Amino acid sequence: MSALLVSLGLSAAPSGYFNVKDYGAKGDGVNIDSYAINDAIEAASKVGGGTIYFPAGTYSSYSIRLKSNISLYLDYGAVIKAAVPNEKEHYDLPEENWSKYQDFGHSHWKNSLIWGIGLHDIAIQGFGLIDGTEGITRGAEKMNGFPAANKAIALKECYNVTIRDISMLQCGHFAMLLTGVDNLTIDNVRCDTNRDAFDIDCCANVRVSNCYVNSLNDDGIVLKSSYGLGYAKATENVTITNCQVSGYDPGTLLDGTFQKTITAAPDRDGPTGRIKFGTESNGGFKNITISNCVFDNCRGIALETVDGAIIEDITIDNISMRDIWNSPIYIRLGNRARGPEDMPVSIVRRVKLSNITVKNADCRYASIIFGINGHPIEDVTLSNIYIQYKGGLSMDDVITQKGSNNFFTRNNSSANGTATRGNSDQKATAQRDPYDVPQMEKGYPEPSSHGILPAYGLFISHAKNVLIDKVEFETINEDKRPVIVLMDVEDVKFQDMKVDKSADAPYFVLKGVKDFEVKEFRDVADQKIASAEDVEIFK
Repeated sequence: MSALLVSLGLSAAPSGYFNVKDYGAKGDGVNIDSYAINDAIEAASKVGGGTIYFPAGTYSSYSIRLKSNISLYLDYGAVIKAAVPNEKEHYDLPEENWSKYQDFGHSHWKNSLIWGIGLHDIAIQGFGLIDGTEGITRGAEKMNGFPAANKAIALKECYNVTIRDISMLQCGHFAMLLTGVDNLTIDNVRCDTNRDAFDIDCCANVRVSNCYVNSLNDDGIVLKSSYGLGYAKATENVTITNCQVSGYDPGTLLDGTFQKTITAAPDRDGPTGRIKFGTESNGGFKNITISNCVFDNCRGIALETVDGAIIEDITIDNISMRDIWNSPIYIRLGNRARGPEDMPVSIVRRVKLSNITVKNADCRYASIIFGINGHPIEDVTLSNIYIQYKGGLSMDDVITQKGSNNFFTRNNSSANGTATRGNSDQKATAQRDPYDVPQMEKGYPEPSSHGILPAYGLFISHAKNVLIDKVEFETINEDKRPVIVLMDVEDVKFQDMKVDKSADAPYFVLKGVKDFEVKEFRDVADQKIASAEDVEIFK
């Protein structure tokens, strides 16, 4: 008896239950079964909807076209396998669409293994596997010269959508591209993929829970607000909870080996695999909570808006991180302005991060809060946070940028240059004033774009109304840089802190800081400073 029937308490298939094998599917991994699958969907749709049932077997498929009131159910042992296109059979062609302000992958949905546009009340569920290893590309429009799929699941302008319990393997540019999808639930999904895992773009009322996401080469759970719909729409009212994100070797989450032999993503920074907002950010991110999540062998939390959108009312709580390859916390306001003319400058405000524990973090880029001149990030609170950094660097490393694996050295950018995902020699060496930190206002936002920073613990630039409370920084190896650097910051308070510090380095470097206060900071006297143009605090 199938798991579905057991869950329903039934011994026989109910009405509205469509077995793909009754429509000609072979499930042998050789014959192409997408014709039979689509016939089953059509039959269900004609009677108002139903469950498309996949018994155990391997179903080689091209594009599967969803319809409203349809559930795909993959039983234990069922695999939907992306087929390799050829001159006779291939995936659906990408539709005509607005693609001026985002890449091709974010702009098309039909060139996918499973897709739906303008639908409602749909589900993809069960305990089977979607396998894109052979037939889904990392982004190319064609495979072997024939129309390809670069996404496993792509939905546009849908509502009442549930994706639950399935596993996904090597699913291309996006395991899921969900654009303009409202009332969305993703629960208990295991995704082990070779680029982005979950791209949740311009979606409202979203619940992501209990998921395992491994994506060494790109982002894990990523919220976006692109212009792919042809207009700006916010991603809002989102909860992400009880999830694990990682950058293990591809495939080693699902096989249970959790290997960590690969130490760089294609952009030459370390494994990605994180939770992130952006970079596509035309519509904004509002009213979002992230809680009870684990990061392992990946990059840290990244909140990025660079295309004129607002990030506001964000709560991140109860996060555990281990072996973090860049900034544990990265909050970035930029002005790439990839969108219609006269885009406003982005806004970041009312962001709270609390109860975060980080072990063995890369110390080159510290934790970062980075706005732009005249447009500060506002109202940020970091509380009850412990971060253990690797340490071991000095100001000489900042000046020379030796050993830096970052966008700044790879692209030989000026302090106000534009970062790209270049592939030039990572051993390049740049020299600069240690406090002349690259602003990268128009560039691609990534912690490494600013180079090795003059602080090991926390770097804040262009920010206002910041509270740092009950935060501890520890170093595995002595780091001879300042602990905290503030540049163009107003109304900032540090209280109840404990940090490791080299004997010759200051606790704080203040450059263009107003209304600074420190209180109950171990080994630093309580003090208030109304204005500091260039001040170092040693005690």
